[in-house]
Amino acid sequence: MIQFEKYDYEVPVFLNTNTKRWIEEVLSVFHKRTGLISFLFCSDESLLRINKQFLDHDFYTDIITFNKSLNVDIISGECYISVERVMENAGILEESYVQELHRVIIHGMLHLIGFNDSSLEEKQQMRMLEQKCLNLRLNT
Repeated sequence: MIQFEKYDYEVPVFLNTNTKRWIEEVLSVFHKRTGLISFLFCSDESLLRINKQFLDHDFYTDIITFNKSLNVDIISGECYISVERVMENAGILEESYVQELHRVIIHGMLHLIGFNDSSLEEKQQMRMLEQKCLNLRLNT
């Protein structure tokens, strides 16, 4: 089950059943099934507190994922998304807010599936996979 929830920011109105189907389609491409996946929408300050408390990082970010999967084939987790950071990044990248939020959502899903982005090579692979998944959204 995929859930979109308010943490301290309203859930964007354009996230709907079609978005959930797209996320499930992405999971199926990687031969994964949907467990309980929650996307929680929050402010920069809330995500900064989470980043400090759980990851010992003192910087702003657009998403933090917590993998809750008990089985490698069934993806479960929590994805905290800073709406403010996504909006700012969309402006910097000259991208629409909708497109940037979809990219961030899929970025979180890729982390839950098991992909990382610590090294330059991993970052390049992550960007390529994000684009592949965004293209799926356009075709569903």
